[in-house]
Amino acid sequence: MKNKKKKVTAVISVVIILVVAWIAFCGYEWGWGPFLKLHNHKTAALPGNAEAYSLDKAEVIDDSPLKGKKIAFLGSSVTYGASSMGVSFADYIGAENDCETVKEAVSGTTLVDEGIGSYISKLNKMKDRDVDIFVCQLSTNDATQKKELGKVIESKNIDDFDTKTVAGAIEYIIAFASDKWDCPVVFYTNPKYESEEYQKMVDILYQIKDKWNIEVIDMWNDTNFNNISEEQRALYMADKIHPTKAGYLEWWTPVFNEKLSEVISNESN
Repeated sequence: MKNKKKKVTAVISVVIILVVAWIAFCGYEWGWGPFLKLHNHKTAALPGNAEAYSLDKAEVIDDSPLKGKKIAFLGSSVTYGASSMGVSFADYIGAENDCETVKEAVSGTTLVDEGIGSYISKLNKMKDRDVDIFVCQLSTNDATQKKELGKVIESKNIDDFDTKTVAGAIEYIIAFASDKWDCPVVFYTNPKYESEEYQKMVDILYQIKDKWNIEVIDMWNDTNFNNISEEQRALYMADKIHPTKAGYLEWWTPVFNEKLSEVISNESN
């Protein structure tokens, strides 16, 4: 009996150690919670996060159709700027277009509703804001964590969506934004990386696009966008998912500027 108890205690101890180690690794890699300072110290040394790419180097676009507009961004680490000291494309868009941007973005969060750690809970924090364009990230975390994909349904009633699935959560977010702000809704994907799960998410996003007539900034399927040299990729990306400041400034932001300007111009006509 004593030997059995010792074995059980040993197994529990190993499990606890592995869980703590995994949390510490993820925190260091993606800047979670108390590990943010250590993560920022590591990423600050990357060439793509050099002073030459800092936010104050952004050049204002003359006569931008986005000037004075209010753009809300919902997402996780990529929207936040987890590998670029909290600076992302959203910040460069604000600086270059002289518009008001707000980021509701926390590393590790998912589209699938998991309480305080989900996009939906963050969305509710934005409900009292005025918004001219709503931009949402197709989260890589749902793919990494293999969340249930779900399916697109016929209904547009917000109460009918299964927010425990990716598709249901996306439809809920669109329904919420459409009802609350009656503004253009834009989803964006990550650039291409190796993930069958994320490919399936992109595919179902297009089904949802057809149903709701939303806009998609699709960096995943854009061959020309992804056709960069290895030297550029090393400068622009901290890892396969997270850009550096250089990546946001030189690679991502021009694409967003063009699409969002088109969206707001069409809305005005």
